[in-house]
Amino acid sequence: MDLTNFKFTKTHEWVMVKDGVATIGITQHAVEELGDIVFVEFKPANSIAEKDSQIGTIESTKAASELFSPIGGKIMQVNDQVIDDPQIVNASPFEQGWMVKIEAKDLSELDSLLTFTQYQDLIK
Repeated sequence: MDLTNFKFTKTHEWVMVKDGVATIGITQHAVEELGDIVFVEFKPANSIAEKDSQIGTIESTKAASELFSPIGGKIMQVNDQVIDDPQIVNASPFEQGWMVKIEAKDLSELDSLLTFTQYQDLIK
């Protein structure tokens, strides 16, 4: 998968925007740090997410972690499959393991996020 069109946060979320819809998940690095993910919970669809606000919780065998929104907008969809089977995130964090989709209210918020290359430098 080509991750060069993705943007990343310092807290290890990723975002990919297509037609004004931001798909958000956690990175492979985050998955490796957390270990086996056993539970996820998200704010419900149709709720509002502010940039950098908590929109979910991820629990693993090692720790609990918060999911933050890299962009503001209305949560259009949550990934029910990962709620039912959190192991999907471990197996496929950038594809089937996405967490929420947000209708972005201001795409310029993406400008403050890291590029793929900047993120790779961060996790070295």
